[in-house]
Amino acid sequence: MDLIPAIDLKDGQCVRLRQGRMDDATVFSSDPVAMARHWAQLGARRLHIVDLDGAFAGAPRNQSLVEAMVAAIPDVPVQLGGGVRTEEIAEAYFAAGVARLIVGTRAIEEPDFLARLAEKHPHRILLGLDARSGMLATAGWDDTKTVSAVEFVKGLGALPLAGIVYTDIDRDGMLQGLNVQATVALSVEAGIDVIASGGLHTTEDLAALQAAVSAQPGARVVGAITGRAIYEGTLQFAEGQAFLDRSCGPESQR
Repeated sequence: MDLIPAIDLKDGQCVRLRQGRMDDATVFSSDPVAMARHWAQLGARRLHIVDLDGAFAGAPRNQSLVEAMVAAIPDVPVQLGGGVRTEEIAEAYFAAGVARLIVGTRAIEEPDFLARLAEKHPHRILLGLDARSGMLATAGWDDTKTVSAVEFVKGLGALPLAGIVYTDIDRDGMLQGLNVQATVALSVEAGIDVIASGGLHTTEDLAALQAAVSAQPGARVVGAITGRAIYEGTLQFAEGQAFLDRSCGPESQR
């Protein structure tokens, strides 16, 4: 299981939001390229980048910055989300060296788009599912749907996806712990790899996630994204990854 550092981009800076609110952002660095190098030097096996401006605008807003970050850490795969809503945008990011793309809003509103993209780029597309009280939210989390995350993933196992990034919006940036129960249940229902996101605070949260996965047959949680915790110091990145390696073994080549 991988611990995955997150770099969220807003106005060219590295920030963290609380519950996805753009008006509640904390700036942690004005140099996202240097921050990408920092996590790479600490041993990150992949990096999670979100173009927050792009997520709200519906199209990339920090593309050149993302490209510079990818170029700065050639040995660390980057998974990127935020504003990926056309095949042309996907092609441009892949050409720039992004390893995996996270597709959320258009994938939920137009499942055929997700299928086309996955078939064209097998095992390089991550479905981004963001939920508020279990119900899916899109368009930078501004629009809450009437379908639950668990309902949406039924039948997705037939697609050649790289997996799902599941974020509990109510916990995101709040340092209240992961929604372990919902994440594990989603992974069982989907039958494909899931990355947990939203609320990771301390090593104890990783222990709870690992224990729940071990106890649930069919659970396929392969990673956890961390943002505010590693920036504010409630979780030390290297310590967290070492804990996961000891408890469930390294899975760095997924």
